[in-house]
Amino acid sequence: MHPCRVAGARKKFQPILSKSPGTAVKNYDVVIVGGGSAGLSAALLLGRSRRRVLVSDTGKTRNAVAHESHGFFTRDGATPAELVRIGREQLRPYETVELCSVGVKSAKAHSKGFEITLDDETRIACRKLLLATGVVDEMPEIEGFKELWGKSIFHCPYCHGWEVRDQPLALFGGIELAELLKGWSDDLVLCTDGATLSEDESRLLSKNNIAIREERIVRVEGKNGQLENIVFANGETLARKAIFIRPKQHQHSVLAKQLGCEFTDFGTVKVDDFGQTSVPGVYAGGDMIHPLQHISFAVSRGSLAAVGMDRALRREDFR
Repeated sequence: MHPCRVAGARKKFQPILSKSPGTAVKNYDVVIVGGGSAGLSAALLLGRSRRRVLVSDTGKTRNAVAHESHGFFTRDGATPAELVRIGREQLRPYETVELCSVGVKSAKAHSKGFEITLDDETRIACRKLLLATGVVDEMPEIEGFKELWGKSIFHCPYCHGWEVRDQPLALFGGIELAELLKGWSDDLVLCTDGATLSEDESRLLSKNNIAIREERIVRVEGKNGQLENIVFANGETLARKAIFIRPKQHQHSVLAKQLGCEFTDFGTVKVDDFGQTSVPGVYAGGDMIHPLQHISFAVSRGSLAAVGMDRALRREDFR
């Protein structure tokens, strides 16, 4: 039994999909790779546009470790899992939308669209392809960091700054992050983990009453997800309630590279206003296309990509 189902039905959907080279495959208007905020938003609009859609989602979300998500209209404070659950439930009326828990292994372009191979070697076809696979945060090799990530170590002050407002905070980043965090707390310490700041940077931070610690960090300490101390190599500790960091990131999936999509200097996939990549018929949305990342932005970009794909399909069929 193939783990796909019609979003509008309670029973499992069992499509006849090809596993043999050269045989017919099931055709979709759009295949969406990734079932997070961007992917589900795109699926909703495409379902309402009567498009035959398959959403491939393995259930692994970047923000799964967070207790809550914030800043999304009507859903402020909802858990990441709750947002996905609601998004999936709201696809139920649209019988042309199918959800699949098997990931996508590869995608190849051909004259009429794309041939998609799933992780279980099942093959399907589509006219347009939306990549909404997100990014992976690269955590620093500091003891205790991963355990506190998403709970009291954050990447986005717009998402989590309110909950730690006016508290003692640390930031692992540069001047831009310091500028942002001043809006939430006056008790800030910039930790460089061994790096040396320039005189101009140090002067600007001092002017804004932001302390600097340039020592190497050996670990962070906390209980039940709550940060308590930053421990430096010299044995000194710094009591903080939260850390904000701009971690390095890389693409979660190799599909964009595999298909030949162009990337920006930030390592994000380059797209136009409607999510079209440099490869005809391949669209992208969500965190993978922009360094400024938020649920509401992902929803918007997924929706724009859905409109872009539907308009392109209608134009092709009309002419």
